[in-house]
Amino acid sequence: MSPNKKEERDGVAKPWGGRFSGKTDPTVERFSASVHFDKALARYDIRGSIAHARMLAATGLVPAEDADTLVAGLRNIEQEIEAGSFPFDPALEDIHMNIEARLRTQVGAVAGRLHTGRSRNDQVATDTALFLRDTCLAAELALLELRQVLVERSRDHVDTVLPGYTHLQRAQPVRLAHHWLAYVEMLTRDAERFGDLRRRVRRSPLGAGAIAGSTLPLDRNHTAEALGFEAPTRNSMDTVASRDLVIEFLSAAAICMVNLSRISEELVLWSSTEFGFIELADAYSTGSSLMPQKKNPDVPEIVRGKSGRAVGNLVSLLTTMKGLPFTYNRDMQEDKEPLFDSAATLRDCIEVLTGTFATLDVDVDCMAQAAQDPMLLATDLAELLVREGVPFREAHEVVGKMVGRCAQDGVALDAFSAEQMAEFHPAFGASSGELLDLERSFARRDLVGGTARDTVSEALEATARDLAEEAQALEAQRAEEDAGDGS
Repeated sequence: MSPNKKEERDGVAKPWGGRFSGKTDPTVERFSASVHFDKALARYDIRGSIAHARMLAATGLVPAEDADTLVAGLRNIEQEIEAGSFPFDPALEDIHMNIEARLRTQVGAVAGRLHTGRSRNDQVATDTALFLRDTCLAAELALLELRQVLVERSRDHVDTVLPGYTHLQRAQPVRLAHHWLAYVEMLTRDAERFGDLRRRVRRSPLGAGAIAGSTLPLDRNHTAEALGFEAPTRNSMDTVASRDLVIEFLSAAAICMVNLSRISEELVLWSSTEFGFIELADAYSTGSSLMPQKKNPDVPEIVRGKSGRAVGNLVSLLTTMKGLPFTYNRDMQEDKEPLFDSAATLRDCIEVLTGTFATLDVDVDCMAQAAQDPMLLATDLAELLVREGVPFREAHEVVGKMVGRCAQDGVALDAFSAEQMAEFHPAFGASSGELLDLERSFARRDLVGGTARDTVSEALEATARDLAEEAQALEAQRAEEDAGDGS
């Protein structure tokens, strides 16, 4: 064996103490290292470590001057990471050991006091909880901005009419504002899911140790308060064994991405020549490498495609966790990459769709022309008969026969005379042209949630008020989180 090969096979010393006399094989080192992705937790790891160091001083487990030295060293490391000058070392496995090793080079042997009463198990659980809290809030804020854009665009299109679709077939006419407010309702539930999860991440894992807590007189309430949690977790085993909060985030992200994918699909359809309802701004479109006439809806297409990643990340972690015994198992390292990927994917997709909606052009005339088909008001004819006392199933059958006659004779639904209408049913009392009126149809749909102009306008204003209140609450939450960063 060559000297180089021998040196490579000798590997590196294990960073965590005296139990092992042999070195880690380089292939195992590469296989098990996570610092290349869990460095995303660096700021949270430092924040938790600062809170832990101050608690150790407050309980007398570490001299106050040593705690001050630890905090100063951690602050310096934080600046190095932010500046991009931190020397990440894969041989040290993860972000936690990298920070601790760097701390030792900066403050010396006193760095060894930082891990007093702490395990990497409760340390990573704390970092993840802090990450989830911030990421959920970021998702709520991003979804708020997207919904605000949709509401503002809807204000201009209360009177813009287009066909609503079921089975991708023209069904009934709707207002564009009503259609876009449907997106807002759907995205509001997405935001609420992230808000619900954020409120569930309210207990601090720090101090749970590896599995059974500590014999040292730690003050878990001290660190919980410093990190902005309501209280410590109640069970040390559950604290280090569970990843259901991560799974819940991945679930909320996957649901939201599926919703964004459906919205994107409509943008793709509507921007096609076959529909022609909208035109995407140049800033949110691309061209073809071969066909100079093309303007491709790549942004919504990519969002639609990335939904598969979010769904896959959820399935991945569910599969990883389903067979694990309590408590911590190294398999759980596999929670980080799906978490970070879904968080970044969701952030980027919401951002580009917000810009897409803010800048797209609506072809009002094209939408209106598509909504003029009298067939879209067929249900109105059935409901007119119901108003005259005809059972709905009978009325439905009558209008179905009228539609069949239209298809057979090649005539429009609004072309029947009063006499012909009486032949279909004596309760009609007028020609189909007189009975089928788009504005009258809209006006009658004045139930809550309907498409009457006043109803849509009221829903629009109510939604705007709700979003304003939500914005105020989220800004307060963000200010509180920012204040907590100084732990």
